This record gives sequence, C-alpha cells and structure tokens, in this order.
Amino acid sequence: MSNYQSILVDRDERVGIVTLNRPNELNALNFQLVSELANALEELDRDEEIRCMVITGAGEKAFAAGADIKEMSDKSPIDMLLGGFENWIRIRRVKKPLIAAVGGYALGGGCELAMHCDMIVASENTRFGQPEITLGVIPGAGGTQRLARTLGKYRTMEMVLTGVQVTAQEMADHGLVNRVVPKGEHLREAVKLAKEVAARGPIAVRLAKQAVLASFETTLEEGLEMERKNFLLLFATEDKREGMQAFIEKRKADFKGR
Repeated sequence: MSNYQSILVDRDERVGIVTLNRPNELNALNFQLVSELANALEELDRDEEIRCMVITGAGEKAFAAGADIKEMSDKSPIDMLLGGFENWIRIRRVKKPLIAAVGGYALGGGCELAMHCDMIVASENTRFGQPEITLGVIPGAGGTQRLARTLGKYRTMEMVLTGVQVTAQEMADHGLVNRVVPKGEHLREAVKLAKEVAARGPIAVRLAKQAVLASFETTLEEGLEMERKNFLLLFATEDKREGMQAFIEKRKADFKGR
C-alpha cells in the first residue's frame, strides 16, 4: 500500500478502511486529500483480498466539514477543473461497495463524499448539509443531483438554497442514511456491515452494485436489461455453484470470487 499524507489506510480482514486524516482542519477536503483518497480506493479496488471498503474521518468532530475554503478562495474555473474534479469521477467508478462511516459534520464536499458511497452509517451527532450557498456558490460534486434523487425536489431545495444542517435521524427518515448509531459507534457498525457484505460472493456483489446504480443512471428498460445480463452472467461462476450447493447442504458458503 502506498504512503499517504492526508489519509490513513488500514485493513480488517477483507475490509479496507480509509480514514480522512486532517482532524485539525475538520478533515476539510483539499485537492491532495481527494487525490490520495481516489488513489487509495482504486488500489483497494484492485486488491483481490479486499471485498468492501469503509471511508471515515479522523477525530470526533467531523467526517469532513467541507472543501478547504482557504485553498479554493483564489482559484479560477480552470484551476478548479484541473485541480481535482476528475478524482471525484474516479471515486464514483470504484467497483467494490463503499460504506461511509460518518460522525460529526458531513457538510458540503463531506456530504457529497458520503453520498458517493453505497451505504451510510451515521452517529446520532452527525449533521449533514450543503452550505455552499452561504459562500456564494453551489454544490459541485453531485450534491444537487444525489440529494434530489433521494430526498426529492422540495427537501433538496431547502437544503441547497438555505444551507440548513440536517440530523442523521432526519436523513435516515428520508432514506439517505442506512443506520443511525450512538455517538462514536459509526466506524464499528460500518465495519460490521462491511464484513457482512465481504462474506458474500464478490462477483455477485460487484454486479449487484452495478445493477442498482443503473437504476439512477439509465431508463427502467435499460436497467432491467443490465440486471438480466448480470444475473445470467453469474450462472457461469464457481461462486454460483458453491452458493447453491451450500444452501442445499445447509452449510456456510465459501466464496472464492471465481
């Protein structure tokens, strides 16, 4: 695993854990951190031993309190374009499941990073928000689009146009958070969830993620076609035979990812 300055990378069995490590800056997302994060996730994505990944933030105050405003304040449009937007696309294209373990502030880019993940586990003290409007800009890493697809037009408009912060429980009630846990328990619970995913057939997990994401990015007919193709493709895998035989024999399946 590569050496990084702004993140930490650990392993817990078949789970890769990436920690945003700028606690004194509330894990603000500067260009370097986002680049390192994309690099680390891609590296874990290629690692056959890792089957699921968790992203969390160092310290008790924030998952990530937003972008690094000091770094952005004097940037031109071209600076912003060349400075790292491609890294957000790289994160979005990670094939293995991503789980956000969120505690404290998840604002601006931090909220958007959580929404780049496939599941979100949040401590009860978490506050989500898109406060960019208070700085004279708008979300730029998917906030307007991903919020609207989950919360709907009206709640999203309120968050984006006012910058209001929303509790973890409110987000869970609207379907954006999977689990709300006691303060400080978000990482433990996220890793527990990740291990459940990691115990499943890795090829099936990857194709299932692809099919679910298609429901947000394609028409219904195109999404159904992808689901059918992925379903049929899995019948060519050893994992399919192992999974079904284990069910018949009433034992735990041992998936190999083949």
